[in-house]
Amino acid sequence: MISLINGKIVGKNKSRVTVLTAGGVGYEVHVSAPFYLSLPNSGEITLHTYLKVSENGMDLYGFANQEEKDFFELLLSVSGVGPKTALNILALGSIDEIQSAIGRGDVKYLTAVQGIGGKTAERMVLELRSKIKDQRSTNNEVDSGAMSDAIDGLVGLGYTREEAKQAVRSADTKGKTTEQVLREVLRKK
Repeated sequence: MISLINGKIVGKNKSRVTVLTAGGVGYEVHVSAPFYLSLPNSGEITLHTYLKVSENGMDLYGFANQEEKDFFELLLSVSGVGPKTALNILALGSIDEIQSAIGRGDVKYLTAVQGIGGKTAERMVLELRSKIKDQRSTNNEVDSGAMSDAIDGLVGLGYTREEAKQAVRSADTKGKTTEQVLREVLRKK
């Protein structure tokens, strides 16, 4: 099992990066879209990796840290979720945001991912909700729910999803309702 790669970035193509190790072996590694965009075009990199072996070949998936890799593997435990779909889920937002959506049963949030339909999103909520709740406190879930609803509200007002996420992250959401978060964000703008 290849679980960590360290080397130089020698190529980037769509959602893949090629890493040349000190041993002279180049590995093509699939990464999530946000992680791909954050990577430089060249330079040293260390990736936590997951190796998927199938009858069609071997695919390597890379992550910025162990937490992201662990969450990816948790997503793979859901029937109907493969590695490419799990990478697309990771592109939805931060791990906390995705876990919050699963914890509160937000099927609409999860179906925004290419390859996830309503039934798969419901299965994901059903299978992962208890595993995620064990890791999170109830207060964080409530705060993240107001945060997610505020993001949706700002998108409805014409913000891009990324602008809305940044605006809400800069606000104090602890213990506030969606309306209170929206008011605070709009006052700052």
